[in-house]
Amino acid sequence: MSRDLIVEADGGSRGNPGPAAFGSLVRDALTGQVLVELAESVGTATNNFAEYSGAIAGLQAAVEIDPDACIEVRLDSKLVVEQMSGRWQIKHPDMRDLAKAARAVIPVGQVTYTWVPRDQNGAADALVNEALDQFDGTTPVRIRRQFTTELNVLASQDLLGSVQELQARDIAEEVLREKPNVMVGWADLGTPVTTLMARHGASTYSLEKRFSGSGGVDVPLAPIGIEQAEALAQEVKIRGNVTHIVSSPILRTLQTAHIVAEATGLSVSENANFAECSFGDWDGLTFADVREKWPRELDEWLANSNVAPPGGESLSECRDRVNRGREQVIEEFPAQTILVVSHVLPIKLMTGIATGAPLESTFRMELPPCSLTSLVWFPDGNSSMFSFAEASHLRELRTDGV
Repeated sequence: MSRDLIVEADGGSRGNPGPAAFGSLVRDALTGQVLVELAESVGTATNNFAEYSGAIAGLQAAVEIDPDACIEVRLDSKLVVEQMSGRWQIKHPDMRDLAKAARAVIPVGQVTYTWVPRDQNGAADALVNEALDQFDGTTPVRIRRQFTTELNVLASQDLLGSVQELQARDIAEEVLREKPNVMVGWADLGTPVTTLMARHGASTYSLEKRFSGSGGVDVPLAPIGIEQAEALAQEVKIRGNVTHIVSSPILRTLQTAHIVAEATGLSVSENANFAECSFGDWDGLTFADVREKWPRELDEWLANSNVAPPGGESLSECRDRVNRGREQVIEEFPAQTILVVSHVLPIKLMTGIATGAPLESTFRMELPPCSLTSLVWFPDGNSSMFSFAEASHLRELRTDGV
């Protein structure tokens, strides 16, 4: 049974023509897991040239993963999609050469091309800008990140067909069980990195139960949120084992982090991977508001972790981003305890990564403002949740309903 892969590709030129680059990533269609990310400068070129280059690179990466896969290429370039689908003529000779190169990568029957709105192609667009930001106009930029998953291993052993006969949810659970089962606490697994995950203090949006994500209104802490952050600071000071603070760059998290830093003398660094999920058009609205205006979209978002709010970010995309932040912390702070000041969804997603819980479990967790969740990451790849949503340090403050 053939495997299904999704290529998300984009290209951009600052000048059109001007310094240009592409970005591509390959996802497993069944789980939404990102398998590889690519970004590369292509010299001075047009947007169309960069778009085609991104599609070709993504196809090549997908074929490297599984040459027999059925591949859907998603682009926000109507031109490339229509030309590669055979519905539009290709008049420019350079474009004909690129289309020919794309068709040479994989048989026609194994690939389809789908147009997506630009706001649904954010991951590939971010890779384009990552390459362009590094490109000085002369020195080539090449970025490649490979992510190992259980499905890759199964595919390489020709066992994927039997796995795909399982239900999608069962497969997702199997993928998350990458690490060998151990009795944490009964075996010497080495000194772990501990991420002490702190939710920020309450904002007015928290108190009013409004969607508040990346890219929306950057609301500050409410007065009760400042009090909660001060209580959190004293708790971290009493524990005495935190060596550094990593914060989301969003205002309410930075305020919380710096209140803790002032009380403890710890330094703060920012990591955008721990920012809240983007809720797009829903930002600033209540659940009831969204239910009234976007009932179908809300149901789809709640039912499918690969569906994003209009103009926003899906849970699976957010998890991939948060996981990159986790890997950066583990690499930068070996054998240390790090306070990560973040938001509701990133903390739930980190918990899911640590415990192997499916993505839909995020809707079954509750996190009070300034609560603490302790997750440990062992050198051998194992992980564990030591505590979740600790809030005893907030007992003198009103935390219900926020």
